[in-house]
Amino acid sequence: MVKTWRDYNFPLLLCVVILLGFGAAMVYSATLRDPLTQGYFSRHLVNLLVGCAAMAFLTALDYHVFEAWIVPFYLGAVALLGLVLVIGQVSSGAQSWIDLGIRTFQPSEPAKLLVILALAAYWSRNERQPYAWRVVITSLILVGIPTALVFLQPDFGTAMVFGAIWLAMALAAGVRWQQFALLFVVAIPAAIYGWTHVLQPYQRTRLLIFIDPLKYDPELKQGAWNIMQSLTAIGSGGLTGRGWTHGLLSQGNYLPVQYSDFIFAITGEELGFIGATLLLVFLGIALWQMLAISQTARDPFGRLIAVGVAAMLLCHVLVNVGMNMSIMPITGIPLPFVSYGGSFTLTTLAAIGLLQSIALRRRRITF
Repeated sequence: MVKTWRDYNFPLLLCVVILLGFGAAMVYSATLRDPLTQGYFSRHLVNLLVGCAAMAFLTALDYHVFEAWIVPFYLGAVALLGLVLVIGQVSSGAQSWIDLGIRTFQPSEPAKLLVILALAAYWSRNERQPYAWRVVITSLILVGIPTALVFLQPDFGTAMVFGAIWLAMALAAGVRWQQFALLFVVAIPAAIYGWTHVLQPYQRTRLLIFIDPLKYDPELKQGAWNIMQSLTAIGSGGLTGRGWTHGLLSQGNYLPVQYSDFIFAITGEELGFIGATLLLVFLGIALWQMLAISQTARDPFGRLIAVGVAAMLLCHVLVNVGMNMSIMPITGIPLPFVSYGGSFTLTTLAAIGLLQSIALRRRRITF
């Protein structure tokens, strides 16, 4: 097979480039007047350059290479998630980072992509009977181990992303709806037990305050303040916004982690409804193109990778934007291509490279 650039997904690349530019502008504005975030913008640009290099490398690399090496990759990801519980650095209440000296590394981010590869490889090897209970249970174990380790950090938002990845990939693999229904029934008592005996009171509060911030957090100590500031920022932007780098709340640093978790609120305040809508439109087109790649993949392995990546990024978009608009619980996960972040940025752009590799190799070998 001869690769031709006609198979390269240029609409996806265009959306990614636009979103990265959009994100760079918003990270610059969000860190402009905060002395604690000086240097974040330059580091963000370095992350983008390294991420783009990873994207180019994985585009050129045949994605089938990972199928043969997925076992050591998966075991390595699990080992790192276990290691972070022992020597990890605590930030914002979660022990999720490993200090590498010059910077920190968050193992849960590349673990998402490696879990996608592991599930895709496993289901593609069992494509004749993906609904066999042996296959379904094994796939749940594959995603359950890293999910449990991430939950122990504790990082509920990232654990939820792992769940969304499994659900979307299970649907694409061919797991039957009756099995989903049975698993849902079995999960109900486990969820009730986890809510009452596993989650700490502050964690339950953070999951409930989006319903009524002042009712569940009257002292404004568990996240209600964040929600109220985010809604105020979005609402004050109006139709066209206050102007880039001219937001009252953003430039006054009233929003917590505004360069990452609440960057959508910054967008709403400074660029208004029009700017926020354009951001969501390009995110939507990018996700559409990811699903288009899954439809034209030459094999189940490539198709399931594309579905898993799309599910991962869609979950990030829904949770991050929903959190900013108080229609989803507060969980600290970033907005793809837009938020500041090292490990997540690199993982996201590497995932795009994998998708482009799948697109380039969608034609079967012919002689």
